[in-house]
Amino acid sequence: MELKSVRLEIPEGANIIVGQSHFIKTVEDLYEVMVGSVPGVKFGLAFCEASMECLVRTDGNDPELIDAAVKNALAVGAGHTFYLIMKDAYPINVLNAVKRCQEVCSIYCATANPVEVITAVSEQGAGILGVIDGFSPKGVENDENKEARKGLLQAIGYKR
Repeated sequence: MELKSVRLEIPEGANIIVGQSHFIKTVEDLYEVMVGSVPGVKFGLAFCEASMECLVRTDGNDPELIDAAVKNALAVGAGHTFYLIMKDAYPINVLNAVKRCQEVCSIYCATANPVEVITAVSEQGAGILGVIDGFSPKGVENDENKEARKGLLQAIGYKR
C-alpha cells in the first residue's frame, strides 16, 4: 500500500465540498440540492463510480467548474467520492442539504482553503484517509481578533 498526498485545484473565487457517497444517483440528487438551495449558484460536480464501468460521472451548470471537479476526481482517484465546486454560494448555504442527501455517507471538507487529500492506494484502488484543509494555527485570538471576526461575519451578511 502507498500513501499519497494530492493537492486539489480550486478555481479562484470558488469553494469545494469533498465527500463520499455510495450510489450513481448521487449525481442527479446533488444537482437538485444545488439548484434548489441557492438561486444563481454556479457549480460543477464529479462523482467517482466504484463499480461497473468505474467512470467519473459529471453534472453542473458551469463548464469551467465541471472541468475543475473532474480534474480533482481523477487526481485523487478514490472510488465513491465526489467533488462539488461552487461559485456565487458558500458551503454553509448548501452543506446541510448535501449531508441530508440519501447517497452521501460523509463529508471530508467544505472550504475555499488550499486542500491536500491524503489517500491510501492498494491493488484494488484508492481511498481517502483524510484531508489537510488550510494551514496550522499560529496562535490564539485576542480581543482585537474577535472584533475583526465579528466584523467579517457582518460584512458578508451572516450576522447583524
